[in-house]
Amino acid sequence: MNPSQTQDESPRTSPRAENPAHESQANGPAAAAILSAGVGCTFIGIISLVADACKPIAKLLTFYLPTGPLSGVSSVAILLWLGTWLILAKRWRVKTVAIGTINAVAFFLLGLGILLTFPPFADLLQGK
Repeated sequence: MNPSQTQDESPRTSPRAENPAHESQANGPAAAAILSAGVGCTFIGIISLVADACKPIAKLLTFYLPTGPLSGVSSVAILLWLGTWLILAKRWRVKTVAIGTINAVAFFLLGLGILLTFPPFADLLQGK
């Protein structure tokens, strides 16, 4: 014990130093949730762009008349997001993945989804 420490104080250690198995804990399920969220945002952008550009698809995606194609866009995007999450969670169930890379890709996909739902950018892509 260090002379400046009292009996109640002990040297602090990180949880990883106390539990060596902690380092090999799988982060795959968390990474699957993060990445699938970014993918879901991109799906919303892509589907809304396609529905805006193609009137037959917009009509197909109109599940609830008062909201128009937005009801189908959001419903289909949610199903695709959940499907992506399910597939990634099963594949990465016991794996440790590069969470920094997953975060970067997820934020990129989030930005892409937001950009694709931004009307001036969507109009530019459609040539309006």
